[in-house]
Amino acid sequence: MKKLIAAASTALLSLAAASASAADVTLMLNWTPTADHAPLYYAKSQGWFKKEGIDLSIESGRGSAATAQRVGSGGSQMGIADLPTAMQARGKGADLTAVMVIYANTPQGFYWLKSSGINGPKDFVGRKIGNPPGDAARLMWPAFAKNAGIDAGSVNFVNLSPQAKVAALKAKSVDIISDFYNEHDLKVREFGNDLGFAPWRSVGLNVYGNSIVVNRAFLDKNKDLVAKFVAVTQRAYDACVKSFDPCLQALMADVSGLSADNQRDQWGRIKMLMRDDTTTKVALGAFDAGRVKADYELVGSLIGIDKAFDPATMFTNDFLDSKVRMTGQ
Repeated sequence: MKKLIAAASTALLSLAAASASAADVTLMLNWTPTADHAPLYYAKSQGWFKKEGIDLSIESGRGSAATAQRVGSGGSQMGIADLPTAMQARGKGADLTAVMVIYANTPQGFYWLKSSGINGPKDFVGRKIGNPPGDAARLMWPAFAKNAGIDAGSVNFVNLSPQAKVAALKAKSVDIISDFYNEHDLKVREFGNDLGFAPWRSVGLNVYGNSIVVNRAFLDKNKDLVAKFVAVTQRAYDACVKSFDPCLQALMADVSGLSADNQRDQWGRIKMLMRDDTTTKVALGAFDAGRVKADYELVGSLIGIDKAFDPATMFTNDFLDSKVRMTGQ
C-alpha cells in the first residue's frame, strides 16, 4: 500500500511539474471555430499540446486582417490568417511569418442568386457585396476585380457578420456575398438551382489561403516550442484527414451551435483545399517558394505592400515532418 501511495504521489508531482512548466500559448483563429479548426481541438482534447509543454488557448477571430495584426504586434503568439492578408500586414510592420499552410488552394468565392440577373463577375458592377470589414475577400477584391475585367470601385461593400451572410442574401439586402468554399453545400441546400458561384480560381486567382502564422520575435526566442506546436498540429491534421469523426466530436464538445452534418460536409471540401503538389509530395502543410513569391508580387502590384520585404522570409517549412504528407485523394 505504501508503495502504491508513493507511486501515486510521484505521478501527481510529475503532472503538477509538467503543468507548472507548460508554456501559455494563444492561437487566434481567423473566424469562429468550424471544421477547418477541428484538428486543433482534437489535439488539445487528446492532450497532445500539453504533453509537449504547451498550454494552448484558442480564441475566435474577426477576420484574417485582425488576426495578422494581433499576431504581428505580439498580442497573440500564433494565429490563423489568409497568407496574402498576412503579407499586407507584414508590409505595414506586423512582425510575423507562416509556419504551416492549411489551405494550399484559395477557399475564397462569391455567391449570388441567379434570379437577381447576375450571371457572373462581370455583372457585379453596381451591386452590393456583403462581408465583414476584416474579410480577406474585401482586402483582395482589387485583384479579383482586375482579373474579372471590372472596375474595383464599381461595387458597394456592406458590413455583415459571417453568420449573417446567408440570411442577407436570402433577404436580398445584398446581391452577393463572399464566403469560403467550405460552406458550399449549405448554400446549395438553401438556394438550390438559383445559386450562382464564382470561385477566385475561375478568374485565375489561386493564392495561398489560411496558414498558421507566428510572431517572429516569439519564434526567434522559442524555436523548440514552435517546432513542437507545428509537429502536433501537422499530426492532428493528418489524423483528421484519415478519420474525421473523432475530430468532429472534439470540435462539437468545445463549440456550441454547430451542425454535425454541416461540419462533415465542410471537411470534405476542406480536404480538397488542403491538397496540391507540395502538400502531397513534400509535406502536409508545406509551402512552395515559387507560389509564395507569386502571391507576394500579386499583392504588391494590385493592392500594394507599404514596406517591401523578401517573400522568402514570409514562410518556413523547417518545422514540418516530410514523412507526413497529404493524401492524394
